[in-house]
Amino acid sequence: MTIKTGDHLPDATFATMTAEGPKPMTTSEAFAGKTVAVFAVPGAFTPTCHLNHLPGFMAKADDLRARGAEAIYCISVNDPFVLGAWADATASAGDITMLADGSAAFTSAIGMELDLTERGLGIRSKRYAMLVEDRVVKTLLIEDSPGEAVKSTADALLDAMG
Repeated sequence: MTIKTGDHLPDATFATMTAEGPKPMTTSEAFAGKTVAVFAVPGAFTPTCHLNHLPGFMAKADDLRARGAEAIYCISVNDPFVLGAWADATASAGDITMLADGSAAFTSAIGMELDLTERGLGIRSKRYAMLVEDRVVKTLLIEDSPGEAVKSTADALLDAMG
């Protein structure tokens, strides 16, 4: 069942890349007691994700923070090493925390899995953005196609934030 506005985020553990290597971060650690802007991508370094979705959130990071986002997270069904390399290649680490959902446990728990096995990519995440307050989904913007970043852009999330 796909998560919807008003739902609580399920318990899960992500991995983040640090100078000491991958470190776990639970849903509670990431979201409890905070307002967070989140966007999810099918894969690091893939064309729409790399050239459109991530850069838009980087460009609007200050605006998102000005509207109340205490953190900005990018979730992807990639391993933390890939997401760490993506953060380094894009210089996004100062604005965006990459949350690796390597086994798609969180993505599947919220019903956002995307089966790209026929394209050689396995199970990935649908493209979406959401505003989360204290683990509760306040806004959810889901793309119709993984190759598009229209409904789930930083601008669209800012519009939804008012």
